[in-house]
Amino acid sequence: MNIAPAFSAVALTLFPEMFPGTLAYSIAGKALDSGIWSLQTLDLRDFAEDKHKTVDDSPYGGGAGMVMKADVLGKAIEYAKKLLPDARLIYPSPRGIPITQQLISSLIHHPSSLIIVCGRFEGIDQRVIDHYGLLEVSLGDFVLSGGEIAALALLDACVRLLPGVMGKAQSHQQESFAIDENSRRLLEYPHYTRPPVWNGLGVPDVLLSGDHQKIASWRHEQAIEITRTRRPDLLDLHKGKMS
Repeated sequence: MNIAPAFSAVALTLFPEMFPGTLAYSIAGKALDSGIWSLQTLDLRDFAEDKHKTVDDSPYGGGAGMVMKADVLGKAIEYAKKLLPDARLIYPSPRGIPITQQLISSLIHHPSSLIIVCGRFEGIDQRVIDHYGLLEVSLGDFVLSGGEIAALALLDACVRLLPGVMGKAQSHQQESFAIDENSRRLLEYPHYTRPPVWNGLGVPDVLLSGDHQKIASWRHEQAIEITRTRRPDLLDLHKGKMS
């Protein structure tokens, strides 16, 4: 008997050959092969009706670049919604809200399926965003050539949180942006492994002590200090709970 995947995604793109890309490897690829999650791609040009398979046009009001057409995108989205009726509709965009660990956690639960519209050129017709309520998300304050790379990153972040994907269930609970006992989102502490000395650099003594309580305390202190140095904005969110 076939078991439904825990998470499903459909990517709408002009370059379906870019998928699954990096998602075919490592833990994401193993989970894809084992059916824990599923991925389909739809070529947007298949939804263009003219003989040239036109998916873009010049913008109203003038300006540089081209805009992806609402009629083509609308047909593709409607088709994707038949495949995943309850999916959340996502549009990677430089003007979107930041992709955070909190957002990723919400996307794999409410609901457990995504339709991702990968834009190109200057972007997509605003009416598509408005009509379908697309959630615009961003990898950061920079611009990519298209939405495919962002879609791959988003999906990788989602898949690794699914039950049965990571080797140890607690692994993601000790990573960057995990919540500590004071409800702070901290960056991850440093990691070390063999050999004990490399290029004259040793491993902190506490990690060799065998005292798990001291090790846990050291790691937590390191996480706080790294967060304070590199991402003080994360600590600013919880000043009232700072130790």
